[in-house]
Amino acid sequence: MHQRPQRPRRSQLAVPGSDDKKMAKAAQSRADHVFLDLEDAVAPSAKKPARQQIVTALTTLDWGHKVRCVRINDLETRYAYGDIIEVVSGARDKLDVLMIPKVKRAADVIWVDILLSQLEADLGLDRPIGIEVLIEEVEAMMRVEEIAFSSPRLEALIFGMGDYSASQGIDVRAIGGATSYPGDLWHYQRNKMVIAARAAGIDPIDGPFGNFRNEEGYREECRRALTLGCVGKWAIHPAQIEPALEIFTPDPADVARARKMDEAYAEAEAAGIGAIQVDGVLVDAASVRIQRNIVRRANLVGV
Repeated sequence: MHQRPQRPRRSQLAVPGSDDKKMAKAAQSRADHVFLDLEDAVAPSAKKPARQQIVTALTTLDWGHKVRCVRINDLETRYAYGDIIEVVSGARDKLDVLMIPKVKRAADVIWVDILLSQLEADLGLDRPIGIEVLIEEVEAMMRVEEIAFSSPRLEALIFGMGDYSASQGIDVRAIGGATSYPGDLWHYQRNKMVIAARAAGIDPIDGPFGNFRNEEGYREECRRALTLGCVGKWAIHPAQIEPALEIFTPDPADVARARKMDEAYAEAEAAGIGAIQVDGVLVDAASVRIQRNIVRRANLVGV
């Protein structure tokens, strides 16, 4: 079993794999993570040609330190196996992660894992390619725990509320906030997915917010996702990158306080002391875990 890499995922930018100009702009963006899309953003007639466009973009553009990802087509379509084979064979070590949409069960992830293992062995790739999974079907939500533990390659679960709405038959008026439904429509689904991801030691990500002109609405969804434990959110437009980076980046003052508490508790623990006070705040084994989460998030993004 390989060690899962820790990758920043505060902002995941979606880019059509059939649009060379947008892929070039994405490479220069400030997003932590860019996924080049072969699924919803690409017309059926353009799906096969887009594979080579993506390979060219991955192998010729300067992506800096971004996570380089490709979203393949639904495994129940005729495109998925070819997406994996052509993109992995062409991009090789220029590809970090594959994103699988519309997963319904753990076996879906295992199938991709096996195919990737065969490709890596055949191509002589030393670095395993990771997997991210979209939880956007009711079957997936029912089985989210088994999906979360399905493969050592699995690095993240993403809540895709668009397709999920269709799968559950949710009233489209509720999605835009036009009904009297109380509270957060997505609280149960987000919370269930985050719990499964955290139990498996992988990243929970919040999916798209359709109205990219509504910055405050997007920010509110980022804050809700962060509160439940998500590490980032999709950006379907470059305008959503900065708000996500801002909200999912720990505040420097909070980071400094967390590091101080962590260091003080480590010293106390070494001296056999179980609980201490730091600046008038009690720090014990339970509370220091929260502070260490902040420190880990900060270290990952260089705060």
